[in-house]
Amino acid sequence: MSLPLTRLLRKLLHVAAKPMRHAQGKDGYVIHAYRGYGSHSEAFLMGRIFRQPGSRSQLAPGAGRDLMDVGRRMLRWGKSGVEVEVALGDNRTTAITDRDGYFSVHLPLDEPLEHQGQWHTARITACPPKQPPVEGEAQVYLPPISTRLGVISDIDDTVMYTGVANKLKMLYRLFIESAERRTAFPGVAALYQALHEGDDGQQQRPLLYVSRGPWSIYEMLEVFFQHNRIPVGPILFLREWGLTLQRPLPRRSEDHKQALIEKMLGLYDEMQFLLIGDSGQHDPEVYAEVVRRYPGRICAIYIRQIGDSDSRKAELDQLGEELAALGCVMLLSTDSLDMAHHAHANGYIDAASVEMVRAEIEHQLADEPA
Repeated sequence: MSLPLTRLLRKLLHVAAKPMRHAQGKDGYVIHAYRGYGSHSEAFLMGRIFRQPGSRSQLAPGAGRDLMDVGRRMLRWGKSGVEVEVALGDNRTTAITDRDGYFSVHLPLDEPLEHQGQWHTARITACPPKQPPVEGEAQVYLPPISTRLGVISDIDDTVMYTGVANKLKMLYRLFIESAERRTAFPGVAALYQALHEGDDGQQQRPLLYVSRGPWSIYEMLEVFFQHNRIPVGPILFLREWGLTLQRPLPRRSEDHKQALIEKMLGLYDEMQFLLIGDSGQHDPEVYAEVVRRYPGRICAIYIRQIGDSDSRKAELDQLGEELAALGCVMLLSTDSLDMAHHAHANGYIDAASVEMVRAEIEHQLADEPA
């Protein structure tokens, strides 16, 4: 077996074992919570309750330990009907896990929180039948009250080159040597950090990421963000693919994306939003419909072009003209620097941030193989 392939397999094994390392030695029930989000009046949080085999192995960290933990992960299963209590400060609510073990809570924040920072720790207690309670935590993002601009970004072919439609290619780029940096489009990390911090470096704007993938790739996307130094959002909004007799096919990703954007517009009703997507997955059409339905709420749309045909380019040009008439600019570009220039011209980021995007692009392109 070649060295690169061996390295890839070891990396994949290590990542697949990661959730189990957080729960080593624990028998029975485990809480896996995702990052939450909210305003200063309400919060939203999702997670999953698993039951899994315990581990009393004395194996040292390495491939053998990872292989054992992957086996434990394959044998775990979501547990339905478990009561879950979520507390954020003195605010509490409960939920019951669904048939796949997922829980989702909407928590009104009637009592003030201990501090006014952006990240808050929610305490989670699961109460399985005839079992002792299980405790866990989750981080919840609440933007500053003064924030007036939020960013909603697609992930697949907007932040990263390949999405869930091409897992093997994404994994190869993600884990083979210096290819970790090339999984992200050049300049994305610096651009998103600048948009998060704002023109004065103090805004701490919400960055909300949307993907058409299921929750099962959440951990892989977290690794991707860490490798590429992209600022984390409060949550990776991922579609759940649970199929039923009433709904035998997954929900269309464009329906999912529009519903999530509209939910954010309602939650952050005093903010405008910058929407970022790509030209290949209905993003321009979805974003345009949001502009039509919510006049004045979308300040700009950035669309990363990814090898469009002539007919697709004509469609996008026509859509751009319609949006301009509605007072919203749709910028079409293959380059993060173009987006940075527009953001600076409109006061979203400062001039120094534009130069940071430029420098990051030059550095990443210099690392590309000839």
